[in-house]
Amino acid sequence: MAYQPSAPPAMMTAPHLPVLSLLETRVLGVLCEKQHTVPDTYPLSLNALVAGCNQKTSRHPLIEASEAEVQAAIDSLKGPALVMESSGGRVTRYAHNMGRVLQLPAQSIALLTVLMLRGPQTTGELRINCERLHRFADISAVEGFLQELAERPDGAMVVELSRQPGARENRWAHLLSGSPVIEPSAPASPSSEWVADVSVSELAALKVNVARLESEVEALKGVVGKLCAELGVSG
Repeated sequence: MAYQPSAPPAMMTAPHLPVLSLLETRVLGVLCEKQHTVPDTYPLSLNALVAGCNQKTSRHPLIEASEAEVQAAIDSLKGPALVMESSGGRVTRYAHNMGRVLQLPAQSIALLTVLMLRGPQTTGELRINCERLHRFADISAVEGFLQELAERPDGAMVVELSRQPGARENRWAHLLSGSPVIEPSAPASPSSEWVADVSVSELAALKVNVARLESEVEALKGVVGKLCAELGVSG
């Protein structure tokens, strides 16, 4: 399905949002991601949210946040209603509210999620990395929703970065934490020259396979978590 401009939900104008910290965007990204990848355990407990923030795969930069730090980020995000707390049950759980607060369609939420979790990326990388959250029909669909986010009347949420030396495509970054800090590109190496010779289709296939394996691992973690909860043992 080709890109079609999305109609804004019939709601009041979105409130002005504060500049979010890295950990706050990480918390939001994890909640959005796990809603799709492990729906059986969503909304997330604090322990699951901490594990998702400190995850070593599909994350850039890698962080090591404590339970207290994640809880503080959650409390901060409750202010603009970006995170909601679920009542009932033995464990407090948390869910995101980005779609309603930011008045965005699922496609835009998926793009912001991947940018918050993985850092700046090209449109091709975004299409592949969004596969588990939303399946874009083609690159033009990704570009359409990115342009929509970049031209929002209430303020841009993404920006197209200048092309780095030796790069073939421009990357995009989110603006929820203010202007992005651009990391200097690493000098070319024999290994990077070898990667350049790999076809785009081969690289895309590898990334899709990795994403599929990551999804299966997350699903297994969810099953184990449910079993541990039913048995009353710690995971």
